[in-house]
Formats: sequence, C-alpha cells, structure tokens
Amino acid sequence: MAPSLHPLELITEDEIIRAVAILKEEKNSFNYANVTFSEIGLQEPPKKDVLAFTGEFPLARCVRFIMIDNDNMKVYKAIVSLKGSKVISWDYLPNVQPLIHFDEFKALEESVKKHPDFIEAMTKRGIEDLSLVCIEPWSAGYYGDVDEEGKRLCRGLVCARKFPDDNLYAHPVENVQVIFDMNKNEVFKINDFGVVEVPQESHNFAAEFIKEYRKDLKPLEITQPEGPSFSVTGNLVEWQKWSFRVGFNAREGLVFHQIGYKDDKDPSRIRSILYRMSIAEMVVPYGDPHPIHSKKNAFDFGEYAAGAFANSLVLGCDCKGYIHYFDAVCADSKGVPFTIKNAVCMHEEDYGILWKHTDFRTQKCDSRRSRRLVVSFIATVGNYDYGFFWYFYQDGTIQLEVKLTGIVSTAPSGAETPEYGSLIAPGLSGIIHQHFFIARLDFDIDGTTNKVFEVNSSSDSAVKPFGTPGNLVGNAFKATATLLKNETDAQRTCDIYKARYWKVVSSERKNFVGEPTGFKIAPGENVLPMWDPEAPVAKRAQFATKHLWVTKYEEDELYGAGDFPNQSKQDTGVAEYAKKARNLEDEDVVVWYNFGHHHVVRPEDFPVMPVGYIGFVMKPVGFFDGNPALDVPQENLGKSKCTKRDDNGIANGKENGSANGTTNCPGCC
Repeated sequence: MAPSLHPLELITEDEIIRAVAILKEEKNSFNYANVTFSEIGLQEPPKKDVLAFTGEFPLARCVRFIMIDNDNMKVYKAIVSLKGSKVISWDYLPNVQPLIHFDEFKALEESVKKHPDFIEAMTKRGIEDLSLVCIEPWSAGYYGDVDEEGKRLCRGLVCARKFPDDNLYAHPVENVQVIFDMNKNEVFKINDFGVVEVPQESHNFAAEFIKEYRKDLKPLEITQPEGPSFSVTGNLVEWQKWSFRVGFNAREGLVFHQIGYKDDKDPSRIRSILYRMSIAEMVVPYGDPHPIHSKKNAFDFGEYAAGAFANSLVLGCDCKGYIHYFDAVCADSKGVPFTIKNAVCMHEEDYGILWKHTDFRTQKCDSRRSRRLVVSFIATVGNYDYGFFWYFYQDGTIQLEVKLTGIVSTAPSGAETPEYGSLIAPGLSGIIHQHFFIARLDFDIDGTTNKVFEVNSSSDSAVKPFGTPGNLVGNAFKATATLLKNETDAQRTCDIYKARYWKVVSSERKNFVGEPTGFKIAPGENVLPMWDPEAPVAKRAQFATKHLWVTKYEEDELYGAGDFPNQSKQDTGVAEYAKKARNLEDEDVVVWYNFGHHHVVRPEDFPVMPVGYIGFVMKPVGFFDGNPALDVPQENLGKSKCTKRDDNGIANGKENGSANGTTNCPGCC
C-alpha cells in the first residue's frame, strides 16, 4: 500500500475548489456574491497527530476559511473536512476585522477616482488626468474615532505620475486622505488639509530610464554540472543531513515544519530541532506626526497577508544557480484559487570558509569551503519589497536574513531638512520609520520538552575586585545562564553590554560532556520602538516592545499581534498569551524573537533602495559532540583561478586557487 499523503503537504487548487463547494452547499443561506473570503488555506492538523504520523493511515485534510458577509457585516470562521465532505467547525466572530484582501485594494482605487470630492481635490492641485493618479491603500488602524467604529475601513494616500511608467512615489499628493468603506465598497469620507505643491521632478530607476551602464563588469557564472546536493520529495527537503518540510500560506508566506538533523549515532533517525518556523507578524510605524502620516503603520502579515503578495521569482535575477522552485496556491476574495508560480526559491550557495587552520610549525593547512542552502520568498507590499531568506549551514546553523528594498514612503518638502525625515531629492522627503519582524520558533530540541535559558556575560570585578585573589590582573569575566521559569520571566530585551543571548535545551538528551543538547538564538542588529507607550499603535503592537518572548505551546497561538490585528484596539497576540504566566520548565515551548530595523532615510535610498539587511542566527550549543562539519570533503576547485600578477604585472589566471596552480591548503580559495 502506498504511503498516505503527508498532512503538511502544500494545499492544491483542487482542494480549495472542493472545499469552497462543500461550504457553499452546506451554508447555503448566504448571498455569496457579496461575501469576501478574507483567508482560505490549509488547516494544519494538531501537532501531536503530525508527530505520530507514519504514513500508514491518512490524516484528514481540512481547509480553513475566514469570510465576511458584507450584507450584514458579520465575520465567520469555518473548517471544512475534505475527507468527510462537510463543515466540521463554524463560528461567528464578533468585533473583529479580518485582513484586507488585495481584491479590496483594487476596488478602492476604481471607486475613489469617480467620487466628486476626490475629483475636486485633484482639480485644486491642477491634476486633470486621473488615469495617472494612484491611490495607495493603507490599513486604517484604530484611533478612537467615533464615526469609524464598526466599519471596515482602509485609508488611501495619493500620488500622481507624470506618465504611465513613472515612479509614483516621486510625486506625492500631500494633504489628501481617502477613507474607504470596504464592506459597502464606497468612499466614507475624504479629508483635504490644504493644497501643497506636488513635486514635479521625476526620479526613475527602471532599465529604460538608465542612459549608461557600467562597462567593467565581467560575467559571473554559477554551475553545478552534477546537479544540486539536495533532494525534494513532495514538500520534503533533504540536504547535508538536514531535513524539513516547506509550507506556504497567504498570511505568513514561507513556513517550515519538522526541521531536523540526521543523528550521527543512528543515521536512520532524524533529531528534531524545530517543529514549526515562520515570520508571525511585522509592523512598520512611521515617525511623522503630520495628519497624513501619523496614522501610517502597517501590519504587513496580519492586515495585508504578505504571503499573497509573493513574487513569481525569476531565474538568474531573484535566484541564481541550480534552482528548485515551489509554487504556492492562494485564493481570491471570491474563493477562486490561483497559483503563484515560483513563489519559493531554493538553491545552494558557496559561503566562503567553513573552517581552517594552518600549523605555522609544519606549514600544513587544512580548510573546507562552506556551502549553505537558501530557501526564500519575496513579497511586494505597497512601496516596500521584502525578501525573507532562510539559510541552513553545514555546521548546523540556521539563519534568517530579511532583505529590505523597494521605494521609501515620501512627502513633499521645502529646501530645509524636514524634522521627521530626510531630504532625498530636491523638494522631496523620505519619512523616518521602523520595521519590526517577529519570528515564531516552535523548538523541539531532541523532543518536545525543553527549557530556555538567558545567558549574560559579565566582569568578575563586582565580586572580585581588581588585585584581589581570583582576579589579580583584572581580566576575569564569565558567562552565566539563568533559567526562564515562566512566561512572566521570559519577556526580555537585548543587552550588548552583557553579550546577551538565549538558548533552548533539551530536557531529555545530553551530549558527550554531560550537558543538555541545545540551540542558541544570537541577536543581530536590533532596536526598540520609538513610539509613546500610550500611542494607539503601541497598544496594538505590544509584541514589538520586547526582543524575546517565550510561551508554552498552544495550537492556536500563532501570530505576533493576534489573529485579527486589522483595526484592532489591543494586541491579542504573544503579549496577551504571555499574561497567562504559564510554566516553561520542561515544557513544549515556543520562542518568539522580535527584531527591528531603524530607517533614517538617505538620498542613496532613492529612487529605489539598495538592499538593507536585518535578521538573527540560531546556532547549535552542545547539540553535537564536536564540530559537525569535520566530515565535509575538500572541494574540487574546478575552474577557480587566481588573479595574482607575475613579475611583469600581468594576471596569469592560473587555475586551482594559486599563482602556480597548486596550493598547500586544498579547498581554501
């Protein structure tokens, strides 16, 4: 008998079509022509069932729906079983607003341009050709406005191109704010705070606008004549002792499940590291208090569904090398599925030196090249493009690198430097802002029962002053690990003065020195929010106020700001979960790591931003008995060449990594 389909395999178009038909047949009292399907995706089975799955017996495939009945402005959640062809769960969800579907964004622009108040506002500014006007949709947030209570709203900001392919962000139409009712598909109101001159100079970056390119760039080719070192079966990936499943949904985008590493003591066994890993939310607060910009803060995952904005990646541009792509299936607001081709890219990269040492006495050198597996997707959400690149290394390290590019949010500016931004071009300001990302990391280090420690390093001088026994020359410093016993303890921030990091360890397995096996979370660049603690956005994004949270595993606790951050009054996510103050010692724990990118905009960030980088690393700490990469073989250097010049100053281009075609350290160049 063939093994059953794994319960975490990617959802298909056929499964969505079947699930929608089952839902409509059973819940047939709705006018589905006026229903918005905000979310449709795979309902992941309970963790315990997935861990027990052997393939002998199938687990039911279920589809999750969040839908809005626009006739009565009510929200419902449904779970449909494909195996049983029935709705197995149906709940009315009062006082929430689901995320905004991109179909709703498109409807906004079409309707606004027909509204007489909007036409009048454009006419005041000398803008007659509305085909060149762009309405940038922003989530409405919550600011206590009485007339907005209970409405499903979106805010629109305005730009006006000079021609169809013009960069719209070079021409912000300041002081015009559209508020749009998405339930009724009509303009709720238009605020005009007074005419400000629209910047007229164009700033473009597309290929057709670049008059001259560099002429000194030589080709760089990546080849793997024997193919890649990874294998893919369905959504199961195996590479260099790593094993994991690739998932994708419209909200989070790329999701990993069952990340493990082959057991050196028993190669038939995969040691568990993480059950589930994803970006669980992000928020982008802006710092300008002007009426147009003060309400700009976007929860790109929980308000916009960043996964649904995934790019179809292009070979040789977004991804280079020997590529494996995963397609992603999402659905439009009417429940019709569509496929994002090449939504996830996977390939190998050379990453310099893995390890090396030269014995200066014998001049013997040993070195290995590092290779990493890259799994990524890129989402374009409005003006920003975000690349989420997950790296798996041969030494057991996992890294997340978020690549931020796209176009900064702009405003007209005079000749003077604006107070809450930077001059990026004559008459144009880039507004100061921040980006906060929170990763949800469901660790299962050698089993589901784990502990979390905070590790701080400090000088011994406080307890053993310089010159006293035990610290005679004042050099003593050490690292101390403190157990985070409960969810109240486990709300932490980075501290560069203490080289702070956190480690998750197994409660069940020890390494060859008798210590528990574990992984550490090593912070990279980070920052905390600059907002006032009482600001509306602060109350809705409490997850960003700490760099690390740890919670006890609960199946339905998935998102940093809660299930429904759109127009929320209060964060209902990890900050709320942690109020339960549950025990974390020898429990199934979830680590939430929040990291922030602080963006004081530069002229070099316009008209399109060079990539900015932010992220963090998870490294094995006692997970292995020694360096796990000792068995990585020496590289065949192939066509590597050296540009060392000969006595006449001419680059000889000899192969194999050295000037004379040989090397005392194979595989190092």
